[in-house]
Amino acid sequence: MEKLGTSPCDQSTGNFDALFAKSKQTPKETAEEKRASAWGRDGFHGEYVPSTHVVLTTHPRRGCPIKVKWGAPSPEERGPVIASITQPKLKNAIGTHNGSYCVYRSIAVAAGKMDPMFRPDLHNTAPPVDITPSPSWFDPNKMVSMDPWGHMITSAFGSHLEKGVDVRPTIGVTKAHIQMPESREAIEKGRLVPDGKILLPDGSCVVTKAAIEHVWHLPGVAKRFNITEATLRRCMFEQTGGMFPELITRSDIDVFLPPIGGQTVYIFGPPEYCHDESKVCTVRVHDECNGSDVFGSDICTCRPYLVHGIEECIKTAQNGGVGVIVYFRKEGRSLGEVTKFLVYNARKRQEGGDRAETYFHRTACVAGVEDMRFQELMPDALHWLGITKIDHLISMSDMKYNAITGSGIKVLERVAIPDDLIPSDAHVEIDAKMYAGYFVPEDKKEQVEANFKSTVGRQLDE
Repeated sequence: MEKLGTSPCDQSTGNFDALFAKSKQTPKETAEEKRASAWGRDGFHGEYVPSTHVVLTTHPRRGCPIKVKWGAPSPEERGPVIASITQPKLKNAIGTHNGSYCVYRSIAVAAGKMDPMFRPDLHNTAPPVDITPSPSWFDPNKMVSMDPWGHMITSAFGSHLEKGVDVRPTIGVTKAHIQMPESREAIEKGRLVPDGKILLPDGSCVVTKAAIEHVWHLPGVAKRFNITEATLRRCMFEQTGGMFPELITRSDIDVFLPPIGGQTVYIFGPPEYCHDESKVCTVRVHDECNGSDVFGSDICTCRPYLVHGIEECIKTAQNGGVGVIVYFRKEGRSLGEVTKFLVYNARKRQEGGDRAETYFHRTACVAGVEDMRFQELMPDALHWLGITKIDHLISMSDMKYNAITGSGIKVLERVAIPDDLIPSDAHVEIDAKMYAGYFVPEDKKEQVEANFKSTVGRQLDE
């Protein structure tokens, strides 16, 4: 078999056992030991022994035999995104698959648990529903942070797969039942009524969901932020500690798979309704907040607002429309949870207590910036679904609203979080955000200034 380069992954095929020192294998597990562990099937194969030298970077003279023409009118002309490390000579993207989880993959290989030349068997992995092309798929400016064909690998790029090209999905679509305790409460209080199709009697909700990995078209991303591509490449190279030299050495490669958390889309009702402007469409775009979303922390409105968005999506779907929740992995305004907790401490220990008027200032003091979510890339998932009109946007964020409408999607109504859903210690957050430019309902506009000056949260030790 022809070799495809000069690194351990340059082989188009390989003998897994040959890459490991058999002399250091552990004793074979007994059947009882395997049954005792869910991971018994991942046996130890020995110490990983690379067969060639390390290649730190590549250069344009190598070229990419399979080109990517972003926004092309067909998948054949667009070409597949190839970021798998099994065929380096065919790679036409910087980085690799699985986002931040690629680091765990390296540990699995190093520990002898995974074949470094492994290629996934994609049989029966196709989506159970159709997410079909819309005009935005063929506009190179509409989607620059994801591959719209990422869920259609076996159909869109089947000819490449048949030739042995290691093309991998960057989007996975499936159907699911989600269970939120608040939905059962809403049924008990009469706000929601099970219909047996969208909402089941036990409070479960039937959804279509899609997990999306980031695939960045660097020229398009730079354009979104009104910077040069050279500036974008250099800053990403420097701020990741030189993690991706090809950002500098391969200016001929336009596509980058960043090692960051992706996003998940939850669709309530038929996905094809997203294309249809005659159908009512309810949307909430939500940025991850582990403390609130999972553990119910009362210092912010994140989970209550998410739950309200889900409830409104259910109602819309039951009434013949479609609801969409887009959940981004942007913990702590993309500053991270460590920074967020440090900010919490600083806010509550400052002179005068945790105040709305110093809410953003304390974040900037710790993080160097108030917010790194930069919603410019956020509308891409909505364009992937073919959404051109949102009847009810369950969000007060001015940044999200401006990004969505600036991308060409019409928003007919902005829906604020109901007062009774705001946790006691979260008024600092919501009052600060309304003063800073968040959507404010008419009946609250006169209160914004006063609340901004007077709202104080509880002490750290309370």
